[in-house]
Amino acid sequence: MLFQVEMTVRLPHDMPTEMADELKRVEREKAQALQRSGVWRHLWRVAGHYGNVSILDCADVQQLHDTISSLPLFPYMEIKVTPLCRHPSSIHDDDR
Repeated sequence: MLFQVEMTVRLPHDMPTEMADELKRVEREKAQALQRSGVWRHLWRVAGHYGNVSILDCADVQQLHDTISSLPLFPYMEIKVTPLCRHPSSIHDDDR
């Protein structure tokens, strides 16, 4: 099942730079591993904004929740989830 996930990151202004840098490093590793596994299908940065729009492919809502909540930056995110389904006018044979 595909989900559009919009994530906005709001790190505390008083977070030490070293801590923020380490969180971002670990987040990047986790996101790249999820992309390689096929769960995180697409990842786009939103210009001028510390956030992204992503497409995740999860078996169900529980897997989606588990995936998102496993991200190191999760405690600092505002998240909006939109379930997706195929459009009957799509010219593509699959969702990739």
